Amino acid sequence: MSEGSGAARWLIVAMVFAAVTLNYVDRQILALLKPTLEAAFNWSERDYANMGSAFQFATAFAFLGTGWFIDRVGLRWGFALGVAVWSLAGMAHALATGVVGFITARAVLGIAESVGTPAAVKTAATYFDQRERQLALGIGNTAPNFGAIVTPALIPPLAVAFGWQAAFLLAGGLGLVWVALWFTIRVRPVAQDAVAPAPVRWIEVARSRTTLAIAVAKVLSDQVWFFMLLWLPDLFHRLFAMKQGQLGLPLVLVYAMAAAGALTGGALPARLLARGWTTNRARKTTMLLYALLVLPIAFVQSITDPWAAALVLGLGLFAHQGFSTNVFGVTTDIVPARAVGTTIGIAAFCGNLGSIGMIQFQARAIEWGWGYAPALAICASSYLIALTLLHLLIPRIEPVESGGAPMVMAH
Repeated sequence: MSEGSGAARWLIVAMVFAAVTLNYVDRQILALLKPTLEAAFNWSERDYANMGSAFQFATAFAFLGTGWFIDRVGLRWGFALGVAVWSLAGMAHALATGVVGFITARAVLGIAESVGTPAAVKTAATYFDQRERQLALGIGNTAPNFGAIVTPALIPPLAVAFGWQAAFLLAGGLGLVWVALWFTIRVRPVAQDAVAPAPVRWIEVARSRTTLAIAVAKVLSDQVWFFMLLWLPDLFHRLFAMKQGQLGLPLVLVYAMAAAGALTGGALPARLLARGWTTNRARKTTMLLYALLVLPIAFVQSITDPWAAALVLGLGLFAHQGFSTNVFGVTTDIVPARAVGTTIGIAAFCGNLGSIGMIQFQARAIEWGWGYAPALAICASSYLIALTLLHLLIPRIEPVESGGAPMVMAH
């Protein structure tokens, strides 16, 4: 199907939304089935943390190349290959018979899923102008939350009814269906230089202060997201003695609030820009608001009601997703479309690698009897620190045109 109208470009957004949703379904299944798999395979807390770290480590180093890969090979083929491989890797979890098998499957899943983030952001830069791009990014950034909503609602009962292997097989199979549909769609781009394969000097992008600023923001925000994604089911299990079948609903609330945050993260700066605000003022004011909203999660461990805790954690992830949407927005503001994939890939490498520390720290915090309070305090302060450092590195955000503008450093 070939389309050239403006409305047709939103079909691409829908496809990106579906791909990233499946991405997060694949990666979240392990956390949701932790009690079942822990009993079946006699895992320790460190075994589980090592599986999470294997995913983060593989994803991190893959990001060094997959962003460049998307820019070099092109969005159409690069995105499709990434989804196909991560779907097969997700299905491979059903064949695992022990810790080594799960670690291997997680590592391959992480490598392939690293395509998702640079491909999604490059899609927004490719098919939308600056004003529409904010909404496209916001919608795209709700996909992880939608995946996090449907996964706890569907996966535990599916695993109970058909076995844990069925959960991995179904999610991976849907990804292969997505690949087939992706090749039926053609939409005319706004940024012509971003569609075809293009030479990008990786080292120039890596040395840019712009890339450093985005990378710092990704490190400090990603550590919160991946900590929550991997440990949130266990937090509810430990703090409120919730069993496998009870974990779904509070998590649905948390991630539903996160999805709303992603939408406002795209809509708010777009509205401020429409009122005549500069890009710099609109972006940084929006990011400051979200950085303040995340602060209450530091006190979650003192809450005695699981639904009250879910509301506070939901507010935190609402703020995270709004902040994260604007980190991507800053990237598309100041980086030419042809280099967006490479920039996001390098920043995501840093973010995923930095997240390993939080994952391993939490396993040891449980062993040492500290619970979740230290990690939650770190999460609460991360966004104000991230915004401060981003402002120091990029004192003024000035958008580039969507065409072949040179690489923009910090202003």
